[in-house]
Amino acid sequence: MSFNNLDTLYRQVIMDHYKNPRNKGVLEDDSLTINMNNPTCGDRIQLTLQLEDGKVADAKFEGEGCSISMSSASMMTQAIKGKSTEDALKMGHIFSDMMQGKEYEDDIDLGDIEALQGVSQFPARIKCATLAWKAMEKGINEG
Repeated sequence: MSFNNLDTLYRQVIMDHYKNPRNKGVLEDDSLTINMNNPTCGDRIQLTLQLEDGKVADAKFEGEGCSISMSSASMMTQAIKGKSTEDALKMGHIFSDMMQGKEYEDDIDLGDIEALQGVSQFPARIKCATLAWKAMEKGINEG
């Protein structure tokens, strides 16, 4: 597949998650709530996590922001549900490396998340893409 076709596909994936977010909403009961924002561009997220027996049993988000920020939150919640907290944190580190343009481990399937790889070329947008991931890491580490 040519670069232009791949770029178009990635844009479509990002816009699909933005227009049709997965796991949008709030968890009740014994869930952790993490609120974070990116004052630079106005993105804000409220992430709720349900952690049970060392796993991310469920994850949902609410918020507002740019397409990068909201699609990243959608992709992240989809990717970490059902994973061990250790694997979720590992995905967060892999995502961070990817955003910084570093080589990253590929032993975990990132799925749609790889569509955000191009964001690393735009330093001002990296904070948008990593906001939900930082919220997830904070929630797991504090939970």
